[in-house]
Amino acid sequence: MRETVTAPVSLAGEITPLGDKSIAHRALLLNVLAEGTARVENFPRGRDTLATLSSVQALGVAVDEESRLDYRSTFVVRSPGLGGLHEPAKVVDARNSGTTLRLLIGLLAGLPFFTVVAGDRSLQRRPMGRIVQPLRLMGANVWGRDGGEHAPLAIQGGSLHGISYDLPVASAQVKSSLLLAGVLAQGPTTLREPLSSRDHTERMLQAMGAHLRGEAGFIRLEPGAALHSLSIAIPGDMSGAAPWLLAGVLHPHARITVRGVGVNPTRTGLLDALRHMGARLTVASQGDQGGEPVADIIAESSQLHGVEIGGELVPRAIDELPLLALAGAFARGRTLIRDAAELRVKESDRVATTSLELSRLGVRIEERPDGMVIYGGQGLRGGTVRSHGDHRLALLLATAGLVCQESVAIEGSEAVDVSYPGFWSDLHRLAG
Repeated sequence: MRETVTAPVSLAGEITPLGDKSIAHRALLLNVLAEGTARVENFPRGRDTLATLSSVQALGVAVDEESRLDYRSTFVVRSPGLGGLHEPAKVVDARNSGTTLRLLIGLLAGLPFFTVVAGDRSLQRRPMGRIVQPLRLMGANVWGRDGGEHAPLAIQGGSLHGISYDLPVASAQVKSSLLLAGVLAQGPTTLREPLSSRDHTERMLQAMGAHLRGEAGFIRLEPGAALHSLSIAIPGDMSGAAPWLLAGVLHPHARITVRGVGVNPTRTGLLDALRHMGARLTVASQGDQGGEPVADIIAESSQLHGVEIGGELVPRAIDELPLLALAGAFARGRTLIRDAAELRVKESDRVATTSLELSRLGVRIEERPDGMVIYGGQGLRGGTVRSHGDHRLALLLATAGLVCQESVAIEGSEAVDVSYPGFWSDLHRLAG
């Protein structure tokens, strides 16, 4: 599918993004651990989150849709508890969702039956050794292609023991997989991260009654607590808000308000980076939703300057780094994105694909092993670009179209449905 985006004369209005995808995955998977009923509101119906929905149903968890509005659902989740789960009758399909696969493997490692989990071609290229190796240290029996480095993965669950483990990368998916396994293990599980990554799993486990404590870069989980079901209203997704915030900052005549966005400090790297570049962003109407901080964010036309983005900021903005490369194209001077080699093992090699497609729009950009250098101030011309089947890249290119001098035609534009179904309707409404 191809969508063509042309910059409007002005950008003004309000957007309420779908529920946070990361939290939605966890709202289903963690409620599997507790016998009982939970209500999950504002669940985003993207391809990735629906993969997690079908996965927990395959284990014997009843998930009933109470209501639906556009691409948002309210579900009632009824888990039989760990003793009532059963072996899936067929291969579980994680589709394109790395979160589904990695977190599910951690859960399955401690359950007493056999499961095979597969995914699409893109997911089968992504590295899985980073969860398989520590799970094997916990006593898990996990097999896969290339010695467990790639899916499909087969798991014979059973007895696990806790470990003390230093994560080689700051990855919320790896951390969450090991914490799910740790809930089912004998003895404590202690994890240390090189940098703090998003902490939705820790917050949710604590709210369910787990004996978990964490501080900067350190988490300790003591198993044995009786977990209770957790009802949650999922806050708006920062990654879904990000294209509108960036468009509001970059367009010369813009004021966009994004309502009800989750502003968990482990997810606000985009805001911090844009402010450092000189962006006019206002955070208002702050509150709490499901144990997560939320706020309205207003983005207005801004003059940006180049900055260096690296270190602790990277895991807090990992999904938004391609958008920050676009911001760099409009900034005065040079913008450097470093310490971001993790981008190379996403749905596409996002260092390579971001550099390639932005260069087609006239951006002077240099690819580096762990990031990019962007030389700003040149403006963007239009053209035809490709999403490479990557939803984040499709969102980036659509945002570029809103601020380009000429139209941008995006091949493979349907990729946005992985995380943001309804995106094109929101774009056409906002841009008139």
